Amino acid sequence: MVNTPSKSLSGKVAFVGGASRNLGGLISTTIGAEGAKVAVHYNSASSKAKAEDVVAQINAGPGEAFAFQADLTRVDEVERVFDEVVSRFGKLDISVNTAGMVLKKPLTQITEEEYDRMFAVNSKAAFFVMREAARRMEDGGKIITIVTSLLAAYTGLYSSYAGSKAPVEHFTRALSKELFGRNISVNNIAPGPMDTSFFYPAEDEDSIAYHKSSAMNGDLTKIEDIVPWVRHLLTDGWWANGQTFFVNGGYTTR
Repeated sequence: MVNTPSKSLSGKVAFVGGASRNLGGLISTTIGAEGAKVAVHYNSASSKAKAEDVVAQINAGPGEAFAFQADLTRVDEVERVFDEVVSRFGKLDISVNTAGMVLKKPLTQITEEEYDRMFAVNSKAAFFVMREAARRMEDGGKIITIVTSLLAAYTGLYSSYAGSKAPVEHFTRALSKELFGRNISVNNIAPGPMDTSFFYPAEDEDSIAYHKSSAMNGDLTKIEDIVPWVRHLLTDGWWANGQTFFVNGGYTTR
């Protein structure tokens, strides 16, 4: 019989994808402050300084961290990432992938190149991060992927964004079932539109106002609203498995 997983983050080893800023950065510093060892992933050289800031914050407390660059749309890079995490820290307990890309555009105007890029970032990368995490993870581990509340929306203009996130729900259900017997939970969190640099480039004043008006407090989701849910799934909420949690102030429901 597999024992109940530890609810402490102290000494746990975590990979956080897209961790140089915004939600990924706050997740990293939050769990690092509780003594976790964190592999802080960033995608491009332009994010290196911010990733190193996250690492510095973690290393200034009880946690431990290092930063590394990788293109998660390349399977060999994903494999290298997880090899490096285990090489540095000796094990893997947690994988939280926040990496993603948004495109707001009529379906009839989306190019093949745009379609391929959206599915590479939001679907393929998520799939292979989950695969490699599961291959290396200790029993009692946790795998979380950030998706989008648009999975429960009836709306236009986000076909390639929500469409490329939708497969992650199926990946999550399948993997969570396949890992039965090891107490590894696999879940998604689907935030509402978040007040970050990721959100604003795709929107205008009218659409921003609409998104705000669709939540119960007339505002966008904050990263501080999401991190407690991530932490809960990593600790006391370990019994949730194969689920997608819509954390969005009522922006969409399902």
